[in-house]
Amino acid sequence: MDAPAKRVDMVPAKRRAIILEHLRANGAASIQELADAIGGSQSTARRDLEHLVEKGYLERTHGGAVLVQPMRATFEAEALVNAELRHAEKVAIGREAAKRLGPGDSVILDGSTTVMEAAKAAAERGIPLTIVTNSLDIAQFCAGVNSWRVIVLGGSVRPGFMNLSGHPGEEFIKTIHADLCLCGASAVSGTLLTDNSLEVASMKRAMISAARRSILLVDSSKFTLAGFCTLCDVADLDEVITDSGIKPDALTALKATERKITVVPMTSDN
Repeated sequence: MDAPAKRVDMVPAKRRAIILEHLRANGAASIQELADAIGGSQSTARRDLEHLVEKGYLERTHGGAVLVQPMRATFEAEALVNAELRHAEKVAIGREAAKRLGPGDSVILDGSTTVMEAAKAAAERGIPLTIVTNSLDIAQFCAGVNSWRVIVLGGSVRPGFMNLSGHPGEEFIKTIHADLCLCGASAVSGTLLTDNSLEVASMKRAMISAARRSILLVDSSKFTLAGFCTLCDVADLDEVITDSGIKPDALTALKATERKITVVPMTSDN
């Protein structure tokens, strides 16, 4: 009987992620249905809906809301909300990716939320690593691991995001020769990786080029329409790690590249 009271105390980003996932699964929902989903009041649900509509996630309907379909090519999810979306899948993918790391490896980490989960899983292993990242959030986390050396790329911070891009980081990363790069993407369409930001795409391309091996970490919701600008092709990478929610046609397209494709099963345990 205590669950609703606990859920209403959720941080706004978590509530909004639950609303988005509910609408993704059901197509549309009433205010009362969304209030039930977050364990809060109708007024709380309305405030969250107003925020999500203002940010471009949703369109209001009479008494409820629906997801915007398709999203604008330049649409970028808020960092805090994005971290909560498909969280279980991101954790599972991150744990699988952390298995690819060996003691003494140098690893480039981009600023995606799934890569953050890989960093957390790697920290649990306690192996020494050299971390190169453009994410202030990931750098702060990694700095707390005593056996890790952390190198932060320079650049500019875009409003609302804790990732660095542009000069001088992009020039600096070209002098790095790392063992591995773990990166994400806004969307995977067929075998094409895309992003919503020109600056972010440019930095990620430089990061991929600076590593001997590159692994893409994307949950199954990322297999969708292309974003604003091309990042690279799956063929430019060494491996893709995703979850078992991936649609069969998307998986077939990936396998045609003859790159290593790892599908992490999603069960009640994860």
